[in-house]
Amino acid sequence: MSNTYSEVWDLDVFFEGGSDSPVFAEHLKSAGKEIASFKKEVESWQPADKKSEGKRLASLVEMFDGAARKVRQAGAFVSCLHAQNTGDKKAGQLKSAVTELSASLQTALTIFDQKLSSFSESVWEELVQEGLLHELRFVLSERRERAAEKLSEKEESAINALSVDGYHSWGQMYDLLVGNTKINYKEESLSVGQAANKLSDADRSVRKEIFAQWEKAWGENEEAFAKTLNHLAGFRLNVYKLRGWEDVLKEPLDINRMKKETLNAMWEVISDNKEPFVQFLDRKAKLLGLEKLSWYDLDAPIGSTETKMSYQEGADFIIENFEQFGKDKADFAKMAFENNWIEAEDRPGKAPGGFHTFFPESSQSRIFMTYSGTPSNVSTLAHELGHGFHTYAMRDLHLLNRNYAMNVAETASTFAEMIVSDASVKNAKTKEEKLGLLEDKIQRSVALLMNIHSRFLFETKFYEERKQGVVTAERLGELMENAQTEAYGGALDQYHPLFWASKLHFFITGVPFYNFPYTFGYLFSLGIYALAQEEGKGYEEKYIALLKDSASMTVEDLAQKHLNVDLTKKDFWEKAVRMCVEDVEEFMALTEE
Repeated sequence: MSNTYSEVWDLDVFFEGGSDSPVFAEHLKSAGKEIASFKKEVESWQPADKKSEGKRLASLVEMFDGAARKVRQAGAFVSCLHAQNTGDKKAGQLKSAVTELSASLQTALTIFDQKLSSFSESVWEELVQEGLLHELRFVLSERRERAAEKLSEKEESAINALSVDGYHSWGQMYDLLVGNTKINYKEESLSVGQAANKLSDADRSVRKEIFAQWEKAWGENEEAFAKTLNHLAGFRLNVYKLRGWEDVLKEPLDINRMKKETLNAMWEVISDNKEPFVQFLDRKAKLLGLEKLSWYDLDAPIGSTETKMSYQEGADFIIENFEQFGKDKADFAKMAFENNWIEAEDRPGKAPGGFHTFFPESSQSRIFMTYSGTPSNVSTLAHELGHGFHTYAMRDLHLLNRNYAMNVAETASTFAEMIVSDASVKNAKTKEEKLGLLEDKIQRSVALLMNIHSRFLFETKFYEERKQGVVTAERLGELMENAQTEAYGGALDQYHPLFWASKLHFFITGVPFYNFPYTFGYLFSLGIYALAQEEGKGYEEKYIALLKDSASMTVEDLAQKHLNVDLTKKDFWEKAVRMCVEDVEEFMALTEE
């Protein structure tokens, strides 16, 4: 071990004093003032349909940029405070304050966007020919086009104001319900995160009992969860109806800058290639001495060899393997470890899961996870560092040209994860260790090509039924089980009908259909990874160029420019899925009797 890295992040560099920070309180006030100034300027702006408006427009863009930086800085800080200590009630109050600031900024942006759409096409083309406006041509034109598809300025502003209590508050209600959900196990009262960890226990009796208690706990509150989900969907559908949007996928596809043909091509290829993964699940069942897997067996370990890496070893392993790909990526990871950008300590009171967040005013990232030394932990750490490298690669761009969509956001993270998981499999010392690591790698394919597919199938059906009226908790369970049976190719003998209640992604208010972008990012990154393996270290420069473009063009144009492929056709997706199938084939060969 060459280094000793802190497992606790440094947040004081942003605002000293945590949730009681007086500096942060001032920051929130300052953000409010900047938003108010921006809103006032936007409201007073009566743009003439002339090229001479360019200077005023550029000035407003810079005001927007300043206010957005402040709000994002605040949002990143509050999310870190809550994650490091879920008992920090003040952090919860601050989160509400940031939500209100975001809604206020969104209202100002609604007015701004409507005024962008007032320019004629010919004048607009003149406006975006030079300077800052030319640099931001794609994102500003995108805002203009989207505004033209929405309601009037007054109506959209009203929707934003009403969403604070009529929409986002339901998402916060879900967080509250989950925080109060406890899973009883052997006279212990476990949090959701603690119980979830036990679903990968080597002892099947532990998994089975935990799952039974898990279902029971979610079931006790299923009516409240169903009401929450119905109201979230109802709000969205009413807004869509007012705007004249019939397809529930219109907004998520717009947000992800992708065509429906691309989404359909991806899912069709996945549906056509389920059989190898069904065979893998059947083989895993056999290795565990079972006829068929149940839902609670999906994350069960195979074999008795458990590879463990200390945090320091994991950090060095990641840096060393990033170095095989390129110097910039390795240097970024080293900087993150050395400057205490990562919260990894295994202690009670932390939120479950992991994430990356960016502080735009400070040009720094922070990564959250709980590290206990498993191969999965090392992969998660690499994944989040991949997100960090994505923002780092774009550090010299204007903030508005750094707003990449979720589908490409998962590209850099999955790419980083692949580098590390491939290295882990290759470095395995025994057949049993290799098998365990390969199975862990394939589980990611199962999660993204089967689990995420079930979420997409469920949500699509749910929204169609919700258009006709409220969907009962019982029906939600039926829709969920049907979706899981289809997505897993009937490979399991017991599913998780209450998954719709236990999965946060269905209740996130910021982004609808928080599912397919994960699968897109996974397969898109595999295509890039294949090129990187062919070209070696020299590919890093091309990779960074792709990341820099990821927020200023559609995904179809991005793929055409940097990979020379057409995402609306099946070819690209078939090659990407083929890489996942090759892992399964290697696993099947290693486990032949």
